[in-house]
Amino acid sequence: MLEALSNSILLIIVYMTLIYILALTVKDNSIVDIGWGLGFILVTLYNFLQNTEHSLRQNIVLLLILIWGLRLIVHIGLRNIGKKEDFRYRNFRQKWGKHWVILSYTNVFLLQGFFMFLIAIPVILVNIRDNHGFTAFDIIGLLIWATGFFFEAVGDYQLQQFKKNPENKGRIMQSGLWRLTRHPNYFGESMIWWGIFLITLSSDYGRWAFISPIIITLLLVFVSGIPLLEKKYRDNPEFQSYAARTSIFFPWWPKK
Repeated sequence: MLEALSNSILLIIVYMTLIYILALTVKDNSIVDIGWGLGFILVTLYNFLQNTEHSLRQNIVLLLILIWGLRLIVHIGLRNIGKKEDFRYRNFRQKWGKHWVILSYTNVFLLQGFFMFLIAIPVILVNIRDNHGFTAFDIIGLLIWATGFFFEAVGDYQLQQFKKNPENKGRIMQSGLWRLTRHPNYFGESMIWWGIFLITLSSDYGRWAFISPIIITLLLVFVSGIPLLEKKYRDNPEFQSYAARTSIFFPWWPKK
């Protein structure tokens, strides 16, 4: 187990360093967001290919990560390529001043690599050894993953279509899944990893994978996801009205 974990850490460090060098070249740290999904795909494929034979569970986890990761790469790529650097990374660049080159590497790329490793732990552990058949946890996990993928993919699509309409410039998305939660894509992302955890739970080392969904949920709800966006729009009167009646994370019927 230690060998698989250490090799995955090394792979992530090399990968994030290469993405960092590319970011310096194009002068845009937000490409790390495009590289996020690809990093998980590489870690999953590396650990999957360490085995000559694969269980049904290992094949399913690989397929789910490929579906999630490839969609995320395409979505963020289409959203970011040709655009200005994301406001979060522009703010970091200004805040760090003359130290932004080294601090970008440590505080953006290596830090994201650290969280990538923690979140990817289920896909690493399930590929170490899995001699157990399908259980109820796998079925529940698949249903939760599918629910999460629906909220993330559909939420992103609805927001993308909303922003394409020039009449909506400066407006707040409040329909579709965004009527039920202010952050359907973040809710979906959290559910995806809770689903992956439950699917891997019945593998030999799966019980140690609980840290993954906890970390991603805490990050989204309290650190880098919801707080940054809520802060960005907190002085917007339309957003204030929207926030007063709409659940911040878990989908629920809006207040009247």
